[in-house]
Amino acid sequence: MNYDRTNFAPLSHTRNPDHGELRFHWCAPLDSGQQKATEKYRVGELDFEGMVDFVQEADALGVDSLLMGIADYMPDPLPMIGALVRETENVTFILAYRPGLLSPTLFTQVVNTISWMSDGRISLNLVAGISPAEQAGYGDFVAHDGRYARTQEFLDICHRFWSGQSPLSYEGEHYVIKEAALGLGYKGGGRPEIYLSGASEIAQETAAMYGDCWLRYGDTPEGMGAAARPVLDKGARVGTRMHILARETREQALTDLAAMQENPDEKHREWVAQVVAASDSVAVKTSFRLAEQAADDWLSPMIYSGFVPYRGGPALCVVGSYQEVADYLYQYKAVGVSEFIFSGWPTRDEMRIFYTHVLPLIREHERRLG
Repeated sequence: MNYDRTNFAPLSHTRNPDHGELRFHWCAPLDSGQQKATEKYRVGELDFEGMVDFVQEADALGVDSLLMGIADYMPDPLPMIGALVRETENVTFILAYRPGLLSPTLFTQVVNTISWMSDGRISLNLVAGISPAEQAGYGDFVAHDGRYARTQEFLDICHRFWSGQSPLSYEGEHYVIKEAALGLGYKGGGRPEIYLSGASEIAQETAAMYGDCWLRYGDTPEGMGAAARPVLDKGARVGTRMHILARETREQALTDLAAMQENPDEKHREWVAQVVAASDSVAVKTSFRLAEQAADDWLSPMIYSGFVPYRGGPALCVVGSYQEVADYLYQYKAVGVSEFIFSGWPTRDEMRIFYTHVLPLIREHERRLG
């Protein structure tokens, strides 16, 4: 399937990423948050008041966007975002969602509604799914490449709606729509930013065809640069999702890193291993392969991989002093990476540290070096 990116509706006026600065987002703790990297996930409860407090601090810190993840062990992000946009003023919410759970017509209608509730503070992270077992729990039995083909159709339909096609009829392999007409368009016209996740060739293809930014789990700057080139050449941006542990000195960072490893929950590690074994995600498999190849759990002098067995693909962790971390992250800019989605342990403390101590150093880099 070929698609002309010039047919896309323009981005909403509220989102203008073309300012040359690196963009830094954060992952909201929908699983109630973790204090240590080696703990099991905290599930079975939702501290909504705590979430409100978290997003309001993110708003005050100047966080660009908050990723609201999706998994069967988490609260669903859609109602969460619908509530949280009313508790904030500036931060954008990146909705992670899987094509196949909702029809593209209903999904577009929901996103358009949130755009009016939030004055356009909604972006999308379309995820094709990482596990046939989890997808089966939702009644979805489409294989890996088929899920991406379905994602392409899904986004083709969404783009048509945002471009003003109405009524819309569509006949594809996965979706058939007859005379669909949505009364509520996207606030102010345009559409949300779209992030596409995955490391496979078809994931990259989908991101370049239908998205604004391709997201991949972390790697060294060299590894990210090599993977990013085909997507950059097709006109899409590139971002990565990682963890971060920054302290005033490297010694302090390494001390806190060691504390994270005390009394690990090995049953949780075994559970993660079972999930990975059942996964058909190239991104997940690639991250675990990188971690296994790392010397003494260090993928580079700045990237610690020892938490991947407990936290999965996003857990490659940049570790160092404020200045070291700022310098290292700036290296990604040279290879074409323009966006980061970070997490930490505990994630709220690490978010505060990053935006207070590390981000000003990166902005100084950008002022000096361009």
